[in-house]
Formats: sequence, C-alpha cells, structure tokens
Amino acid sequence: MKKSKKMASAEGKCVADRNSAGQRLPEPLSNRGMNHDPNRSADTNLTRRSFIMTSGALVGAAGIAGLGPHAAAAEQRGRTKLPLPKDAVILFQGDSITDAGRDRAQADKPNLQSPMGSGYAWISATSLLLDHPQQNFRIYNRGISGNKVFELAQRWDVDCLNLKPDLLSILIGVNDLWHSLGGTYQGTVEIYERDYRALLERTRKALPRTRLIICEPFVLRCGAVNEKWFPAFDTYRTSAREVARAFDATFVPFQSMFDDLITYAPPLHWAKDGVHPSPYGAAAMAHFWLAHVSQAR
Repeated sequence: MKKSKKMASAEGKCVADRNSAGQRLPEPLSNRGMNHDPNRSADTNLTRRSFIMTSGALVGAAGIAGLGPHAAAAEQRGRTKLPLPKDAVILFQGDSITDAGRDRAQADKPNLQSPMGSGYAWISATSLLLDHPQQNFRIYNRGISGNKVFELAQRWDVDCLNLKPDLLSILIGVNDLWHSLGGTYQGTVEIYERDYRALLERTRKALPRTRLIICEPFVLRCGAVNEKWFPAFDTYRTSAREVARAFDATFVPFQSMFDDLITYAPPLHWAKDGVHPSPYGAAAMAHFWLAHVSQAR
C-alpha cells in the first residue's frame, strides 16, 4: 500500500525521536503547548497548577534520557535541601544561557516566570519554590545575553549587591572566548580569571555571608562550536573551577553533565548551536544544578 506523506512523516518522526540505544526521546515541548509566550501577563504565568505541570514536565524530559553518573551521585545527596533561611533571596547571574529571554521590564518581581526566562534558572526556581513552600524564597534572574565577566562587573551594584542575595549562582565564560574568536573582544583566559576573582572579592567584601555557586562554562561540539574553540575553551573551564576553589564556592560541572548526556542523544538535541541549551538541555541543567546546590554551605 502506498504511504501518504502524512504517514511517512509520522514514521520519520518516530525514528528521529529515538536515541542511538533505541530509547524514545522526550516529546518536543512545542507539541505539549508549553512554549514560552513573552507577551503573556506575568501575573497569570505562575499559577500553582501551571507551575507544577510545567516544572514536572520539563524536569521529566531530562530524566527520560538519564543524567549519567555525575548527576546520579549528586542526587543521592539530596537535591533541594538548601540550608537557607526563611525569606532568603536567590539570584541567578550570567549571560544568555541564564537570561533565556527573560522579561527585563519585570526584573524586580521575584518568582514569576516571565522575568525568570525560559531556561534552567526558571526550571530550578520552580523546583525550589515547590519543595520549600514555607520558606518564602524570593528568586531573581539578572542574566544578560552577550555578557562577559567585565560586563557583569559594570552592573554588579544594581544587579547583585543591592539585592543582597543569600545564594548567588553565576554562569559566565562562553562569551569571553566566543567573542574573542569572532574578533569583537580582545580577551584571554588570564583576563577572564583576573576579572572573575576581582568580581568575587568585591562580592565577598559587600556580602560576606552570601553562598556562592560557580557554574562551569560548557559547549557541545555542534552548531557554532568547531575545532577553533579548542583547547582554549578548556582553559576557561579550568579557570572557573580554580576560582570556585579559591572562594570556597560550590562548583557545578556542567561540561561533565553534557559529556554524559551526549551518550544518550546527540549534541544537537541538547544545544542546537552548541552553546544555548534546548528545552531538554535546560531541564537537564536545572536537575543537575539543584543536585549540586543542595550541598551549598
């Protein structure tokens, strides 16, 4: 019997939706009616019902493929048991990976989806708020697309110190190399580490009790990421780890996580351009972040 175009397309989708081990991959979020709509009113974005449904579906998407031994070991330590006081302020900082299309006009409103964006920060926030309903956490996202470390420093008073976070999570570094490869920034790993240390020294002086989370910059070998990135990019990863150690910060090794994940599905599944996570990549990041941050002191 001759197959219709519709049937052939459906069969092709079934093949595409399985990884190399034959396991079925998560259904794209667009098929579930879960696309982020930046024009939707912020006060309707985060009803408890939609909060539970979206966070559960997104984190579940990562869980289908599995997160490898690094995340499994971290999760055994207790994923969201944060040693934070009631009314604690939690701040996500970084570049476009953290920004994730957030509504900056509503940046001062904590816990709402629109100003949190649609990436790992939002998904992490949903879990924190659901797991700690009595803690009255106030969670903010102040990531800005394209930022490098020195640009964080330029806005640090307003976008960090004035918020007085009890827990500060920073993911920064990919642009410090990427923009230098493109010739729009004359940066080096030495400048990256020098600026990063200066930023954290400034933070420690102003906020000595703030718990620091340093996230490892990461890339996947696809899209915009080619051999020109290496071995230079690995030195930025090492630098971020050294900075975390120097400031007694919790280190979240995202590169290790993605190295595990590509054994379940190809790099394009997790980050089409090799830098910006897909919904699946963002869900995995949130799961992994929560697992490690539960150990923040």
